[in-house]
Amino acid sequence: MTEEGTHRRPGRWRSGAESKQRILDTARDLFGRHGYGGTTVRAVATAAGVDPAMVFYFFGTKQGLFAAAIEMSASTPPAIESIFTDGLDGIGERVIRTLLDNLDNSERTPLVMLTRSAPTDNQSETLLREFIDREITDRLAALLDTPDAALRAGMVNVQILGLAVARYIVRIEPIASASVEELVTRFGPLVQQCLTGQVGDHAR
Repeated sequence: MTEEGTHRRPGRWRSGAESKQRILDTARDLFGRHGYGGTTVRAVATAAGVDPAMVFYFFGTKQGLFAAAIEMSASTPPAIESIFTDGLDGIGERVIRTLLDNLDNSERTPLVMLTRSAPTDNQSETLLREFIDREITDRLAALLDTPDAALRAGMVNVQILGLAVARYIVRIEPIASASVEELVTRFGPLVQQCLTGQVGDHAR
């Protein structure tokens, strides 16, 4: 009985590994052709010849599937979800902490992490921009009840992009060597101000 189980296990593992790779290859193709918003888990499952439940089993969510398809850290999608758990209260600090914790713990530099697997850099840039727009920018704007919600959310992107470039790519000191806590303390309120602070009326 033990011997029979030993012989079966590698076969099941190979079948699962092959299915997972087929799902990933299919997802890369569909994301590339239809974009992040135009690609559904069901469409990927159908094209890969598997049940949608298998996609969810391997990757958890559509965000997780996308992350795996472009070799983004698997911890990134759940980290993004954590930003939105408590509404607008303290969201500035959560945005900065999520950014820094994930990039500090990444084995790859941010640009390589985000573009390595896509067929072309331009396609990767487009996919990433759409993913960020839908999963971060649009959701931040949706939390706000202001006419300038989209602009405020865009201002947050400016803050986090500038911080990421300064710390991880250009390595400007003292930003590059500052602790996460110090940067959260200093940049968190800036992001909070972008989202919920008073904006001067320049029309008067």
